[in-house]
Amino acid sequence: MKLFSSVLLVLLVHSLIAQTTINKTKDQWHLMVNGEKFYVKGATFGYVDDIDNYDTYFKDLKFLGVNTIRTWATGENTKQLLDAAEVNGIKVMMGIWMRHGRPGMEDDDSFNYLEDKEGMEAMYINAIEKVKSYKDHPAVLTWGIGNEVYLNMATDEEKIAYSKLLERICSKIKSIDPNHLIVSVEAWNFGLDWWEKYVPSIDIYGLNCYGAGANYLQDELDKRDINKPYIITEFGVTGEWDIKDKKNGITIEPSDTEKYEAITGGYRDWISNKPSCLGVYMFHYNSGNQFMAPWLFTHVNNSKRPQYWAIREAYTDNKPTNNIPYIKAFQLPNDTFKSETWIPVTLEVEDIENDQLEVSFSYNQRTGSRKRRDQINALSHRGNLKDGFEIKLPQEDGAIKVYANVNDSFNNMGIASTSILVEDEKARAKQFKVPKVSLPFYVYEDNEEPPYFASGYMGNYKDLEVDVNYKREKHSGTSSIRIHYKAISSWYGIAFVDPANDWGEILGGYDISGAKTFSFWAKSDFSGVSAKIGFGLIDKDKPFPDTSKTSINVDLTSEWKKFTIKIKKLDLSCIRSGLVLFSNGYGSSHKIYIDDVVFE
Repeated sequence: MKLFSSVLLVLLVHSLIAQTTINKTKDQWHLMVNGEKFYVKGATFGYVDDIDNYDTYFKDLKFLGVNTIRTWATGENTKQLLDAAEVNGIKVMMGIWMRHGRPGMEDDDSFNYLEDKEGMEAMYINAIEKVKSYKDHPAVLTWGIGNEVYLNMATDEEKIAYSKLLERICSKIKSIDPNHLIVSVEAWNFGLDWWEKYVPSIDIYGLNCYGAGANYLQDELDKRDINKPYIITEFGVTGEWDIKDKKNGITIEPSDTEKYEAITGGYRDWISNKPSCLGVYMFHYNSGNQFMAPWLFTHVNNSKRPQYWAIREAYTDNKPTNNIPYIKAFQLPNDTFKSETWIPVTLEVEDIENDQLEVSFSYNQRTGSRKRRDQINALSHRGNLKDGFEIKLPQEDGAIKVYANVNDSFNNMGIASTSILVEDEKARAKQFKVPKVSLPFYVYEDNEEPPYFASGYMGNYKDLEVDVNYKREKHSGTSSIRIHYKAISSWYGIAFVDPANDWGEILGGYDISGAKTFSFWAKSDFSGVSAKIGFGLIDKDKPFPDTSKTSINVDLTSEWKKFTIKIKKLDLSCIRSGLVLFSNGYGSSHKIYIDDVVFE
């Protein structure tokens, strides 16, 4: 009886797994799921951390005609994500992240594929562990290994080293998971030659491509005599990186109409009619208020954008239920103005349904650190659509990109943009152009969108374990930072920095000017543990240092205690190391807990 039950269980598990294969009939490639044709009508998924609303998002994706999502990496929520996807009949391209060789479009990280053998082994182990963890889940469609790694590498030697690691990973995945195909993802055609020469275990090539370039991907495969299919793993309107037209040095963003038509027309004319193309993941089902959001996201500040409705029309042939407000004209004076000047705005808007409209304005600055370039900030304005608007120029120096945002009562948002030149002597004199933050500014508060990364390991770091989402012990909220030192001697340090994995070679950090105190709550697992805790680490011998450094020595007990440092007189214009801790072994291992780290 036990043997029969075991066999039945094995058969049941295999029946639930979504087995994916590819076949070629004449010149047409097909993706098959459990023997049935499956054309990828996908979207990249940006709500990975919003577990409570997974079901709402997946139902909405079904409304759009989406049958699969793509993620870039796995995390602590992956099981819940897969479960919710399966309940709603949506498959998942499971992303497995591979680090980039140099800072690029994705982030400011850099990894040495020629020398960091330990790091490569860690990536290998991570990939295999993730496959083993999720390979039997019925929502898994394919594995998506890496994203634009070749694009973000400087030398051929690095690309060969990465290629060999990639093949090692892919070949191992094949041996442990025969039911799912392997995709590796790269920008445009940058991976094709390397994959063909060094990575035969890839089944499908994942190609990120925006705008009309998607029409030429089939040609790129054909001229190399590549006998494998591809999926367009990111697609949308032409990106900033490919547009030459500028005003005041700022790239001219496509209109809302162009964004809509790029998706609907592109899917029809450049994607669905290509024999080697298995489908597309539209970029990007998400909401945001950063530079990329108006350009490519389905939502801005939770309002629907043209991209949302365009995906629905592309996949279902259904027009919008309610149309986006149409901005016929948006202009600013063609001159240079002092900061804090009020200037007139030319704005003409139409709405087919005559919905009640709400107008706001915002701006973006295209210089400085990555996070500063990514910020969109609100602008003060006055007036109305009938009598006209004025906006108050911000305290910035140089060209700024200005947005007009028009919301209707159906939660749609139309956006148009232009640019203008602003003069401000104080801003011009600022040494490090990083984002100005509002106070209080939390370095750590329940690990929610942390501004700094725990990547600055020092001293005996091999015996150091840092958990930034420790839930069993906290001062407030749901989690704290746990620093577990496993050795009994020697010293160690950990710095929470921005950008991650950088020691002052890349501009980062935040302008926290105006803060008067830096405080944190801390405790240890037993009395007698001492530590030096504060902020600031990078010295002025580096190109991009912290503008101030300060710390205090604290004696910790098993009870939570608040510590405060007065910082009113410090230069806080660029703090790139938001939390720094040093301590030693005390004859036994110990744990330090930190919570509610804040500048006020």
